[in-house]
This record gives sequence, C-alpha cells and structure tokens, in this order.
Amino acid sequence: MASSGIKHVVVIGGGFAGLNFIKALANDKHYTITLVDKNNYNQFTPLVYQVATGFLEPSNISYPFRKFLRKRKNIRFHLGELTKIDAAAHRVYINNVILEYDYLVLAFGSISNFFGNDTLKSNTIPMKTLTDGLGMRNTLLQSLEEACNTTDETLRKKLLTIVVAGGGPTGVEVSGMLGEMRKDIIQKDYPELKNAMGDIYIVDGAKALLSQMSEQAQLDATKTLEKLGIKIITNTFINSYENDEVKLSGGNIIQTKNLIWAAGVTGNVIEGIPPSAYGHGKRIMVDEYNHVAELDDVYAVGDNCLLAGDKKFPNGHAQLAQPAIQQGRHLAKNFKALAKGKAQQPFAYYDKGVMAIIGKNYAVVDLTKPKMHVKGFPALFVWLFIHIASLIAFDNKLKTLYNWIIAYFTKDQSLRMVIKTNDKIQR
Repeated sequence: MASSGIKHVVVIGGGFAGLNFIKALANDKHYTITLVDKNNYNQFTPLVYQVATGFLEPSNISYPFRKFLRKRKNIRFHLGELTKIDAAAHRVYINNVILEYDYLVLAFGSISNFFGNDTLKSNTIPMKTLTDGLGMRNTLLQSLEEACNTTDETLRKKLLTIVVAGGGPTGVEVSGMLGEMRKDIIQKDYPELKNAMGDIYIVDGAKALLSQMSEQAQLDATKTLEKLGIKIITNTFINSYENDEVKLSGGNIIQTKNLIWAAGVTGNVIEGIPPSAYGHGKRIMVDEYNHVAELDDVYAVGDNCLLAGDKKFPNGHAQLAQPAIQQGRHLAKNFKALAKGKAQQPFAYYDKGVMAIIGKNYAVVDLTKPKMHVKGFPALFVWLFIHIASLIAFDNKLKTLYNWIIAYFTKDQSLRMVIKTNDKIQR
C-alpha cells in the first residue's frame, strides 16, 4: 500500500471496464495504479468471431498493454492471474506474487457458460477470447482440409456441418459470417467440396433469435440468415455433445465435428470473495457506487458485477461492452471525487441500444434515443462506425477498416492460414 497520500489501486483485468477506468485516471496525481491481466494485451472481444472466421488478423483487435501505457506514468502493468483476495489485509495473490493495495477494482470480465455440463465444456469450440478465436479458425480450416482428403461420405458430412449454440448477437454474427464464407469463399478455395457442402445450424433456447432486441430485429435477422442458407432451431436446448452427436432437447440429433459455443457467459468465482457476495450468474453484487458491500475498499465493474442500484435496470445490466465502458469511466470519476473529498455519484446506465451484423451486407440496430429500428446498409454503417471507434488504438482502427473494405469489395480475404503453436518450451 502507498505510504504517502498517494493511493495505490490494483485493477484486475484490462477489458472494457478496467481499461476505461485506468484511462480516466491516467496521470492523476492522487493515484498509482497496477493493472493486472493474464494476457499482455487488450482484446476487443466483440470482434473475436471475425478473427475466428478469417476476416480479421489478431493484431486488428488486440493491443499490447505496455505500449498503451507508455505515456501514462502513474500506471504499471503486471502479467498474471488473480488467485486469491485477502480483503482484511488489503492484499491480492497473483500467481505466486502478493500485491498490496489501498483500493481494489475487479474488472476480470466473464467466462463462457456451459451450464455445468462438462462434456460441452470439453468438446465444443469456445469463442470468448482471442485464443479461442484462433483455435476456432484452426479447427474449421482443418475440418475443411480433412473433408477434401477423405473418401468417407459420412465423415465428410460431419466435417462440413457446423452447429452454433446461442442465438444472441455473437451467435447470429458468427453464423452469418460462416454463411458468407460458404457462399463466396469455400467453393472457390476448395473445389473438391463443390457438391459436398454441409449444413450450418444455429440453435437457441428462446422463441426467437436476438431475444433482447425488438421483434422487427428478430424477424430481419431470421430472414437474412435463412437467405444465407442457415438452418434456425429455436425453443431448443443442446443437452449433450459426444461422439460427434449434438443431442437436442426435442430429441433430434445433428451429426457434426464442429459445435461452436456462443450460448452465454457466467462469472468467475474467486477465493476470498464470500459466497454471499455473488448474485445471479456468479456476478459480484455491488451497490450503486460499484462497491462490493461485504469487502472494504473493493469495487467491481463490468461483466463480473451485478449492480442493483440503477432504478431503470433493477435486475442488473446486460453483460455487454457499453455498460462495462460506462461503469469504468464512472468509477474513475468517483475516485477523483473521493481524492478531493467530494461526494460520489451513483451510477446510471445510458442505454444507447443493441446491434448485430448478419453477413457482410446487412445489420440490425435498435436505437434507444431516438427509439427506432434501423436495418440494412444504414444499420451496417452504424455498426461499422461504432466498432471502429471503440478499438483501442489508431493503428487498430486503420488495419480493421482496411481488411473490412478488402473483404467487402472482393468477397474474399487472405487470412485463412492454419497456424499451430509449439508449447513444449519449459522454463
């Protein structure tokens, strides 16, 4: 902990919430900050699926923390993973290192939710992190190569069939991209598969895709995916996935080698946080100031928190980028007020709306103010602008825009490489 009047803040996680918090407190004379993350880079998770489908490079949606922090003199970076909190002693355990703090900000986000089903966790293709995205890209490309080389028609069908679990924005967006790839790219690159393409399914337990969006957005998304040849299954859950069989709650079975998991997220459970502090979805319960009630000087922002003090959102905020960004920035404002002895302000979320892109030519956007639904190319323009603007660095924005322009006009991209890693080095 700080020995002078300068307070030391430890921030766990450099995602939307954590990064916006430290950006707002950069070079503030009242605080020194240690950012802790298990990766040495920030990743723009809403675009992971575009890395997974080969439309963007990993460097388009990621940026090194240390480069980002060069001119932010009061912030240091520590590579590691939180294992334990000792709130009474104001300490956190990062692997085998102990860090002391005056204030602790938990912004470690969420993880894929497999609803306690270990077989799904072990056998599906996750799509939450940049590492997941690269793994998915390798898996799908290897499936295509294997399908070209096999003479077993049953095996080829399994290799070319893809099931996407989850009908939210991520599931809809990845399904649309896969549909575009099948239509414009795969048959050109893989002539061996010209008459042997498999099916693409999207499965969701709600009555319609994009259940958090307007009925018009749901209808538009359904029609657009169907035009791409996507088979949509709603009011259905995936019970299991073993031996290449996706077993659905209605009793049907889909034979596939590729089950992509985009069916929701859940929180992390950390030693030192009492069980009573967790709410629905294993999210840490906080008050309207993002303070964890049961732990002194501990705050939580973003996906890993459940804020109950916002009157317009009594059940908490959606685990999306905008709530995380706004909570991070607002908490920084309260820390500045705290340092000056001024009153803190409760958090109130400004809901700008929800959006999803379907394929490369179509998007749906539900705006809050003004309340309206936008679809087609105008919605696509809004989607593109917001995602470009949200990327962390200027070169990220340029590279992403360039790749999107090339993919849009050529109906192609050149990032379909299977890149394997060698993890045998021991230290």
